[in-house]
Amino acid sequence: MANLGIPRNTIEILQKYKFNFQKKYGQNFLIDTSVLERIVAAAEITKEDCILEIGPGIGTMTQYLAEAAGQVIAVEIDKALIPILGETLAAYTNVTVINADVLKLDLKQLAEEKNGGRPIKVVANLPYYVTTPIIMSLFESGVPLESITIMVQKEVAERMQVGPGTKDYGALSLAVQFYAKPEIVANVPPNCFIPRPTVGSAVIRLTRHPKPPVEVRDAEYMFALIRASFNQRRKTLSNGLSNAPELGLSREKVAQALETMGLSATVRGETLTLEQFAKLSNLLR
Repeated sequence: MANLGIPRNTIEILQKYKFNFQKKYGQNFLIDTSVLERIVAAAEITKEDCILEIGPGIGTMTQYLAEAAGQVIAVEIDKALIPILGETLAAYTNVTVINADVLKLDLKQLAEEKNGGRPIKVVANLPYYVTTPIIMSLFESGVPLESITIMVQKEVAERMQVGPGTKDYGALSLAVQFYAKPEIVANVPPNCFIPRPTVGSAVIRLTRHPKPPVEVRDAEYMFALIRASFNQRRKTLSNGLSNAPELGLSREKVAQALETMGLSATVRGETLTLEQFAKLSNLLR
């Protein structure tokens, strides 16, 4: 099959199937062989690996993954792409295409069936509108994961790896860093896609921690605290947390916990590290 990383091959197949891009699925197909090679290299894929690809599109990256990996499970939501994938991936016996919404799939069971419960690697050019829900569901679903190597909007990639005190630091930064070590491996300009997105993209690799870097008694409760403290960024942490009805905390209780930690009662959530949030969560719980 023709290499779809070459623009004319992509255009040819899209015309053959009279394919219409669906805005609701955020479809932007990669047409740059060097970026595709960078992604596969960053994911460190071997013949031992089982890869989950989310949103294969017309199969551009799937071809590269199938060459490098033992097996590939490609989950595509748009049923109009399924016949195209049937053609573009016909030469590969190690690819399974599933027409489904990845957020509604039991990925843990899928990993069990396809890879005997051993850790899988996720590689994807993610639709920007569902980046955060997909990443969080991968981490929280209990699916055995080694790493996630994904193309996302550049500013989202930056948000995942920044630390306290920066304007991009927030609930996403803390959640990603609790589960994995983030590292941006490539910046990708809009002209590497068809159709061209309006924003720049980046490839980020999230390497799963063997165990979380902080000791926290109840991670779910800690994330509820984190969300509440960033929901009202301009407010002090005591105000933000005591205003969150789901937490049922008084301002006094929060101030007392902060004092125990040697922090001022007027501190803002955006200045706390993951370790401090874990400590605060353990005190308040």
